[in-house]
Amino acid sequence: MKQNIIHIALVVRDYDEAIDFYVNKLRFELIEDTPQPEQDKRWVVVAPPNSQGASLLLAKASKPEQLDFIGNQTGGRVFLFLNTDDFWRDYEHMLSIGIRFVRPPQQQDYGMVAVFEDLYGNRWDLLQLKPDHPVMARLV
Repeated sequence: MKQNIIHIALVVRDYDEAIDFYVNKLRFELIEDTPQPEQDKRWVVVAPPNSQGASLLLAKASKPEQLDFIGNQTGGRVFLFLNTDDFWRDYEHMLSIGIRFVRPPQQQDYGMVAVFEDLYGNRWDLLQLKPDHPVMARLV
């Protein structure tokens, strides 16, 4: 059997501001932006460049109770993990454009890591996993 998690829904306030952040600041690729007029929404998918893993489905809050979860989808815990092939390149770029880091870079047993917040306050790990980390074998 083969299965894949292909999308992770991320609740956003506005499609265009979220696209701007992920595409223009984090340098993700816009995979799809398809209007769905019958549901009064858009199907917006972004992913890190050259990624073969899961992508983000940017899901605009459509009900008042969903608004409370924008930026706090995991109760303040790190929510998403962005692995890179060059930690310092991406860290310096993110600093230069004003991305807020809430934990500075640290070398850990598994690799280099720092915690940043997206435009809504969701916490992310910026990672460069060591080549012998078990997850790295899955990324080939």
